[in-house]
Amino acid sequence: MKKYNIQNYVRYKEDVKRSMPEEKAFADYTRDELIISFMPLVENLARKFATSQQASGVLSINDLIQCGCEGLVKAADRLDWDVLNDSSDIEKTLKSFFSKRIKGAIRRRIDLARGDIRIPEHKLNEIRKNPQAKKLVALFFNSMFLSIDSIASNEDDDNEGTWASNVKDQSEDYNIHLLNAYLLSILKKYLTTKQSEVLRMSYGLDCDKHSAKQIAAKLGITGVRDYVTVSEIKKEAVDKLIESVDHSQVIDFL
Repeated sequence: MKKYNIQNYVRYKEDVKRSMPEEKAFADYTRDELIISFMPLVENLARKFATSQQASGVLSINDLIQCGCEGLVKAADRLDWDVLNDSSDIEKTLKSFFSKRIKGAIRRRIDLARGDIRIPEHKLNEIRKNPQAKKLVALFFNSMFLSIDSIASNEDDDNEGTWASNVKDQSEDYNIHLLNAYLLSILKKYLTTKQSEVLRMSYGLDCDKHSAKQIAAKLGITGVRDYVTVSEIKKEAVDKLIESVDHSQVIDFL
């Protein structure tokens, strides 16, 4: 999708308005018509993000709209019309599903632009539903630290499985600053200084992200396998957090 600068924002709105398909049953829309018919939803959600502290100074309204449109297109391509037609309110179900995917796409792009870490939505849902205390803690910290490196290249969250109807939009605003503060306090309480520094710099909790080589240099870790040593310290630190942190602390945070 073409990026619109501030001057062309009005033109973007006019383009969408001119492209709107004639009103008819959703099942009769072509793929492109369906996408276009929900583009005002993208703009509405993008404008809400544009006024939030989360996106302030990071992405423009035009960038947010583009991210949202990408999420909408991907969501449209995952619709299961056989299931959808069984819904009692197709429009409401579509809007709920599209909203969730649009907001997810925008949030991921904001977090990537900010350099912050984020738990994927499907992982959060898994954590909240898991009744086993220690497994819940393991899911939380593994999602935060050991699986986080793959998020940037896996924005589609394909592990969510096939789409189903009646997807309720229950996602909440994600307070990345609160999460970072929480994690820093946990690292300080349970880890050695070296372990804490490795995780802090690896994921930019209160600083820029560092590569394993950069971390090794800052911490005085030498040798041809210095980056491997950093990775080993990282794994040891996460294992220690899983062993030490009580599940109630994770539940309270989530």
